[in-house]
Amino acid sequence: MSSPQHLTSTSPLRALAPLERPRERLLVLGPAALSDSELVALVLGGGHALRRAELLLRTLGGIGGLVAALPQELAALPGIGDASAAALCAAIELARRQARLAVPYEAALANPEAVHRFAQATLRGASQEIFLVIGLDSRQRVRLVREVGRGTVASVQVHPREVFRPLVRAGAHASILVHNHPSGDVEPSNADLELTARMVEVGWTLGIPVLDHVIVSDHDRASLLEMGLMPAPPPEA
Repeated sequence: MSSPQHLTSTSPLRALAPLERPRERLLVLGPAALSDSELVALVLGGGHALRRAELLLRTLGGIGGLVAALPQELAALPGIGDASAAALCAAIELARRQARLAVPYEAALANPEAVHRFAQATLRGASQEIFLVIGLDSRQRVRLVREVGRGTVASVQVHPREVFRPLVRAGAHASILVHNHPSGDVEPSNADLELTARMVEVGWTLGIPVLDHVIVSDHDRASLLEMGLMPAPPPEA
């Protein structure tokens, strides 16, 4: 039988009982049973992975900081390097892409939560405001998603031309506007309300009504429709 000294000679994880080790616990109990540090450690791999993962999350301020970090920033941290930074960024991007499937092509938007999940997954970690438009067909099925504006940390300028050009070309029947607030505060600003009113007016003129304007941060979201802030259609509409 191996001695405790042999078990701990290379890594503290080897001294743990099987179901105390992150890999074995994940295989038996599923990934939800692991802490953030343990999940990051499994992505990192190699020696002292758990210690490196804990240091990484402390340095970045948790998972939110990890998601927002650039590959070069990760690689420069102690115990990470290029290979681990690339593995972390790849894992984060896969999770983001999976979450974006909440709004699949040609699927009807039966639940507004699908838009919110998609928006947060797409824009999470962005350090500047990004404006998206979602085009829908007559059955409110998704036909296209386009980025139509990218601004600063506090604002984004969008012209109706950039918003409606792809919608017209795709033959969209309606649209949903989406943008993020990197500050974390999703309360609509006066500029947001003015922009929405302008887009709604143009949308009715073109026959492509704007159904909602969704504002998201990494951890929150707001719907102008749910808040009762969407402008009413003109009397002749």
